[in-house]
Amino acid sequence: MIELSYFEEKDIPQLIGWIGNPEFLLQWAGMSLKYPLDIKQLKQYIKMANQDDSDILTYKVIHRESNRTIGHISLGNINRENGTARMCRVLIGDKSMHGKGIGQQMVQEVLKIAFSKLNLHKVSLAVFDFNLPAINLYEKLGFKTEGLIREACKIGDDYWSYFEMSILEREWQAIVGRKQE
Repeated sequence: MIELSYFEEKDIPQLIGWIGNPEFLLQWAGMSLKYPLDIKQLKQYIKMANQDDSDILTYKVIHRESNRTIGHISLGNINRENGTARMCRVLIGDKSMHGKGIGQQMVQEVLKIAFSKLNLHKVSLAVFDFNLPAINLYEKLGFKTEGLIREACKIGDDYWSYFEMSILEREWQAIVGRKQE
């Protein structure tokens, strides 16, 4: 139903259009980008991405049937020596695609890249503790909770906590193997 293609400069305006407020930007990008999101920040984000030795791979999510870009996902902090990376910036921007299993497909495709193409050992992520749909999805796909980072991000007068989660290559292989049986 979807395919991943490298996110490029021409994709920036659409992504900016999906980020409507500071809370959503924090939920999507953590503390790495500032509101309002702009072209300059996103050009910097992709400046060194998507090359053979990059430590970040950024993707747009394309709906095959309509050939429309419907989302975004990244694999960042790629450390080939330690075999680790961080899945981040997961977004289904096209609201008409919510509830159709797209998020699950996006994560599965990124894990396939991480474990089959890059031969990594571990993929981690951070998810805010109130984002129950995302937490449930990650658990369904085999991610384990490593801990709660309490009140780590300030937004307005509030502080948000997040869970650290990860999946190991052997855990992913066990899940993929079960699906093929």
